[in-house]
Amino acid sequence: MLIEHRGSSPTIDPTAWVAPNAVVSGAVSIGPRTRVLHGAVLTADGRVPLTVGAECVVMEHAVLRSAGRHPLMLGDRVLVGPHAHLSGCTIGARSFIATGAMIFNGARLGEACVVALGATVHIATELAGNTFVPMGFIACGSPGRLYPPDQAPAVHEELTKLGFLNYVLGIELQGRTRSEMMDDVMSRYTRALAQHGDDRVIDGG
Repeated sequence: MLIEHRGSSPTIDPTAWVAPNAVVSGAVSIGPRTRVLHGAVLTADGRVPLTVGAECVVMEHAVLRSAGRHPLMLGDRVLVGPHAHLSGCTIGARSFIATGAMIFNGARLGEACVVALGATVHIATELAGNTFVPMGFIACGSPGRLYPPDQAPAVHEELTKLGFLNYVLGIELQGRTRSEMMDDVMSRYTRALAQHGDDRVIDGG
């Protein structure tokens, strides 16, 4: 399904293939010979672009999203596995993002990186080319440091210093309770997503 969002429509190279039950919404560009498989969602919220290079494969039920101030870009020949989640990040050419992996806003991966099953690359993290993030590990920081799953509390400390809600959504954190922050987050988020009410289906598959 192809959807026009806020006046922007997907651009799909004629040699690419998008499954009829995939969703491609907004300012999304899909390059030559790329394949987007069944149930995948590629959405550019607002007018921030989402760009997929040549000869990429986005597998079943993967979610790729650009939003806010964070575009999303896949270089050429990137494989995104089933149920992976990518938000507002840049993925270097020839990288492999495995099943269930998560890569968040502002992350930048160099060429030929591997993010293995269930691994996470957190916000504002930078990984050099050929970096391997093992199964279940968390990459965080710039330059990125790899944390095993049992060191997740250390990652939380780093994210607290950076301020996740401020970095991703521009929410002021100082002197506010968690409830006050969430009130602000949800007010902004629901208002922004209301813009989908004017979306127009271009091709229903």
